[in-house]
Amino acid sequence: MVVTGKDPREEVIQAWYMDDSDADQRLPHHKEPQEFVSLDQLSDLGVLSWRLDADNYETDPELKKIREDRGYTYQDICEVCPEKLPNYEEKIKNFFEEHLHTDEEIRYCVAGSGYFDVRDRNEAWIRVWVKKGGMIILPAGIYHRFTLDETNYIKALRLFVGEPVWTPYNRPHDHLPARKEYIKSFVEKDAANHVVDATA
Repeated sequence: MVVTGKDPREEVIQAWYMDDSDADQRLPHHKEPQEFVSLDQLSDLGVLSWRLDADNYETDPELKKIREDRGYTYQDICEVCPEKLPNYEEKIKNFFEEHLHTDEEIRYCVAGSGYFDVRDRNEAWIRVWVKKGGMIILPAGIYHRFTLDETNYIKALRLFVGEPVWTPYNRPHDHLPARKEYIKSFVEKDAANHVVDATA
């Protein structure tokens, strides 16, 4: 058996810092030079990721275990493409508005691909490219947005604890408890760790 040391998630989830261009939102928007973000760095922001068997998502024991461990009782399938989504152009614009949710956003890409953009601690945009087999969880309270890539197609499994609430709170909504909790758990915690590191 060959051990390469490469994280298998990296084949289906990649992340990088975005440029400031106003070009088509579906382009990669890499900075020059390119500046990639590791999955560990995403995890430090509360963004969790898995690589799963998208061809067998209905019977995958690993997905079943994740659902049980995290209490996801609801699931449905959402296809985003011009042919399948009513009011496509309006919906895509809405998805790309910076917003947060008061619950986790769980998306498992079972076909196609798309970009989930999240803010880092310094307000810079990180583009997270999720392809077939990639599953990500965005924590409650993180500012983010979504767009398709140039393929114009994603089929995603959406998971939720209890009855789904998809309400987006467009920025600014810093007064919401979910946002305050996110700041406390992921932004202030990291700032405190850096102070400790500096004095070590």
